[in-house]
Amino acid sequence: MTRMPTFFISHGGGPWPWLPDWRAQFAPLEASLKAMPDQLPERPKAVLMISGHWETEGFAVMSNPQPPMVYDYTGFPPETYQITYPAPGAPDLAARTHALLAAAGLPTRLDAEMGYDHGTFAPMAVIYPEADVPLYQVSLQQGYDPAAHFAMGRALAPLRDEGVVIIGSGLSYHNLRAFGPAARVPSEAFDAWLNETLMLPPEARTEALMNWEQAPHARDCHAQEDHLAPIFAALGAAEQDRMTRIYHQTEIFGGVTASGFRFG
Repeated sequence: MTRMPTFFISHGGGPWPWLPDWRAQFAPLEASLKAMPDQLPERPKAVLMISGHWETEGFAVMSNPQPPMVYDYTGFPPETYQITYPAPGAPDLAARTHALLAAAGLPTRLDAEMGYDHGTFAPMAVIYPEADVPLYQVSLQQGYDPAAHFAMGRALAPLRDEGVVIIGSGLSYHNLRAFGPAARVPSEAFDAWLNETLMLPPEARTEALMNWEQAPHARDCHAQEDHLAPIFAALGAAEQDRMTRIYHQTEIFGGVTASGFRFG
């Protein structure tokens, strides 16, 4: 197989692809997600998603051959709790992923119960609407330690040569208490820092991301960094590769600036 790139994407808000008003709001995001398959050297064997909506004590690897749905949002129309994204799981690759994490000395376990959360099924419904590419997830580790997640990405890098696309799914701005106009200044500043940082040489880039709290408005944008931590894993798996920004949008919900990136 040809080496696959890795990605850090925005997964939008809740079940947005099924909500016409929200879908219109995220039209640039939808376009960027639809374009991702054409950026791959060949059809992937599977997609490995690292979502900001699943965290465990160590690193858990989804191993269910037919993962269920997890509707981890509230306040949306009843029909959005009937959504299905029936992509098959990837138990053999889950076992391989578990072995790679264990060989790197990272705490890991297989999880046969976890299903697809909306940080996974919402963007995947746009990227692969036919749900015909095997899909599985690896959790974040509680505490969001950048070093641990870079280590996780490095451990999983061999999967890129085995037909697996690694996607970190979060959002470059995630402060639910400050959306709209209040988000404009902090999200613009942090987004600019993130884009500039990801263009640095690899060693400097990693060091800056490890110390991301020093970025302008860092904690205003990520009071809790669950939606930022996936980028550490995606970059760790492609630490020497060049960044390309694949998504950039301003004035989301009247103020938020956000971006998405490809590595490799």
